[in-house]
Amino acid sequence: MNTISLCMIVKNEEETLPRCLDSVGDAVDEIVVVDTGSTDRTREEARRYTDRVYEFPWRDDFSAARNFAFDLGRMDYLMWLDGDDVLKPEDQRALTQLKRELEPDTDVVMLPYHTAFDAAGRPTFTYYRERLIRREAKLRWEGAVHEVIAPAGKVVYGEAAVTHQKIGPGDPDRNLRILEGLMAKGKRLSPRERFYYGRELTYHQRDREAARVLKEFLESGEGWVENNIQASRDLAGCYERLGEQELRFQALAFGLRFGPPRAESCCELGRFFQEREEWSSAVYWYERALECPMEERGGFTIPECYGYVPALQLCVCCYRMGDAARAESYNEMACGIKPDSESCRHNRAFFDHLKGKKA
Repeated sequence: MNTISLCMIVKNEEETLPRCLDSVGDAVDEIVVVDTGSTDRTREEARRYTDRVYEFPWRDDFSAARNFAFDLGRMDYLMWLDGDDVLKPEDQRALTQLKRELEPDTDVVMLPYHTAFDAAGRPTFTYYRERLIRREAKLRWEGAVHEVIAPAGKVVYGEAAVTHQKIGPGDPDRNLRILEGLMAKGKRLSPRERFYYGRELTYHQRDREAARVLKEFLESGEGWVENNIQASRDLAGCYERLGEQELRFQALAFGLRFGPPRAESCCELGRFFQEREEWSSAVYWYERALECPMEERGGFTIPECYGYVPALQLCVCCYRMGDAARAESYNEMACGIKPDSESCRHNRAFFDHLKGKKA
């Protein structure tokens, strides 16, 4: 059976690290923890689980720290987690099964990463990350922030999801500070770094700057297709907040050039027309969203856009077009996807009341 080294970099994770390592259980064969400057009891907590605890001086470079941690791994595969990640019991079992079944010449295993959730704990934002790397493949982390190992060789997709359960806000300025620090030193950002720089600017409500960066990124033609599609939506969001609606539409339309539209983009186009009360156009795009398959592409995914959101909005649009029966059928579709939805229950009561009045 394949073996796994869990190689982590941590800083001030005394609250979350035990939860993370408890959740891993016996799914990994070795734990390596690299501390990058904790001032709490993180190192002491780590030593409860492993004697392989090391220190690495932080220098605003996540790849340097992760490569140091990976260099210490001794098993067949190197796996990373952040200190506030967990494996749910079913995902721990799936990872153990993956170890048994994984063909030993596999270089990279991509696994789902759930990072946002609804009130019931269902993932509302997910994407695939390179989670297990064959040690002998000698692949390296790149990027000072939003670091990545570019998948190469034999790549497979698995089902053992990692769940991100953040406690507290962390340092919201860290990533932007690192990227702007690199630029101040004269470094030309890579296409991936420019993409994330634009996104970081949006998080800091610097939409005019973000729009310029994202537009330049898209026009360069150097980005990965999934980042291009996401950047078009991010750019549209900038223009929406700036009140520039025509540019918002142009950004969304530009994203269609990168292949068959994703449900997320279709929903944004539907929302654009819905806000303008152009109901038939809104219906067209929401129906296209319902037709989109949720595939393993590696980009950011909003699962609710693949069923629930378009069905619920089609209910609204069809009712506004005067077709109450069709509206009700779409609401029932949304109810079937998300039975505990307050919006669905409210709509159902509305249609029951409407039919009662007619009777």
